[in-house]
Amino acid sequence: MKANQLKRKVFNDAIDLLTGDAPEDGVQMVPVDKIEPFHEHPFKLYQGERLDDMVESVKEHGILTPVIIRKTASGYEMLAGHNRQNAARIAGIKEIPAIVKDNLTDEEAWVYVVETNVIQRSFNDLSVTERIAVLATRYDKVCGTKKREEIMEELHRLSGTGGHHVHQQAKSRELIGKEYGMTGRNIARYVRCNQLIPAFKEMLDDGSLTMVAGVEVSFLFPEEQTLLHRVMEKSCIKLKKDTARRLRAAAGTITEESIQIILGLDKPMSEIKKPVSVKLPAKVYHRYFANVATKDVQGILEEALDLYFERRGA
Repeated sequence: MKANQLKRKVFNDAIDLLTGDAPEDGVQMVPVDKIEPFHEHPFKLYQGERLDDMVESVKEHGILTPVIIRKTASGYEMLAGHNRQNAARIAGIKEIPAIVKDNLTDEEAWVYVVETNVIQRSFNDLSVTERIAVLATRYDKVCGTKKREEIMEELHRLSGTGGHHVHQQAKSRELIGKEYGMTGRNIARYVRCNQLIPAFKEMLDDGSLTMVAGVEVSFLFPEEQTLLHRVMEKSCIKLKKDTARRLRAAAGTITEESIQIILGLDKPMSEIKKPVSVKLPAKVYHRYFANVATKDVQGILEEALDLYFERRGA
């Protein structure tokens, strides 16, 4: 289908949905269990009170906004609506309304997956790994600008948020940084961390791995990262920036023995430096960390100190 024809179809489908006059082939009732999650879906499902509220709403009102899916050889794959599907399943609903997309490339599918989550939730509310997915997709995985804008216009109409947010976005990290209020350098860090294995991405989320150290580790081959994570987990080691840099320098030659040497695990305990506690004045702590989870404080302090000493040329 030509680009202008697809654009007209997307626009017409969106108008039909908003006016309640969607044709039968525009919105279909699809069995919940026939829809598989999007492969490598990077966003976490709602839990706790947020999930409970959604389940209660679904029980009372049903699924008001259709999910967006695409056909696969075995059924369907979810693009937008993982949480609605999960809530419907819990509520005992067997079928949900869905917009079925045909002939989408993986790059186009990724636009639906990522952008619907950004529309529904503030970027700042996303976890570190979810931000990585968004920024990496914006920077690397999205299709051509014109096609992306067509999809974005459709999604904003379906969500009722209007199209004012849609504009041309080059893949330049500086331009993406302006959109999210981040420096190009930070954008580069997030995008680079998309090369981490899932275990290290989880460590970014729980604060046990800093973004700076994560960037260095991302240059290791996946099998080397897996070996490193296994050694760290077994030895309860927290990875520092300088140690991560030494690991990166050894990329391609990493073995369990070399990891133990770089981490200092081959030294007597008396030679291994112990953590040092530093106290912050209460007013300083509450000024900067009043609304920050305790597990995130250390990572923020380490990044701030890294930036401080980098600026001083240390």
